[in-house]
Amino acid sequence: MRSGNPTLNDKMFQGTRVGPGQEVMTSSGSYMKTAILLALCISAASFTWSEGGMGFAMIGFIAGLVFALITIFKKEWAPITAPLYAISEGVALGGISFAYQAQYPGIVLNAIMLTFAVMAMMLYLYSSGIIKVTDKLKKGIFAATGAIFLVYLVGFVMSFFGSGIPMIHGAGMIGIGFSLLVVGIASFNLLLDFDFIERASATRSAPKYMEWFAAFGLMVTLVWLYLEILRLLSKLNSRR
Repeated sequence: MRSGNPTLNDKMFQGTRVGPGQEVMTSSGSYMKTAILLALCISAASFTWSEGGMGFAMIGFIAGLVFALITIFKKEWAPITAPLYAISEGVALGGISFAYQAQYPGIVLNAIMLTFAVMAMMLYLYSSGIIKVTDKLKKGIFAATGAIFLVYLVGFVMSFFGSGIPMIHGAGMIGIGFSLLVVGIASFNLLLDFDFIERASATRSAPKYMEWFAAFGLMVTLVWLYLEILRLLSKLNSRR
């Protein structure tokens, strides 16, 4: 049960046991919790947006990182920390979205619609069996995700020296191609996450609080996907 999403892999379920009389994790419960986290994230983003709070973005991302780490290492706290993560990311995304919207009017609505469209498409592809989530596919997406993370990490380190990886962040064909690649990889992580939730639920051995943990993992991927779509659209708009 391995997922390309580092928050949703089989090791995260080790050490979790269902006690006598306890409810178990279900896929429907996990998706319902995801909907709750999305609602919290959107509500927080709307508040930051209305305040024009680009200054809130860094605070939101730092808080989100803290709550994400707590959730990963204390899975049983997920019913509390996962909603706090969603709110924190909403605060950050609201500020970032406000800045993008000021530069490219209409870009945020398009990014939101595309994010939900991609999520719906990947869920359909998975549930209909059009794309089979095989071990080979899992390993490929996991490797691709790691490679993207490494590229971003190298770029982040190089930025301290006034440099960066040439062209991938620009609006040229290479930059747009890179963003399309990253959006594709993020999308396939959703596919793997859906598969992981279904397989974990089928075992009937994960406690109920793992629904919140699974929803948190999906939120991590959705936040990443939204930001990459926003970045891609900004590149396309800057070419006009």
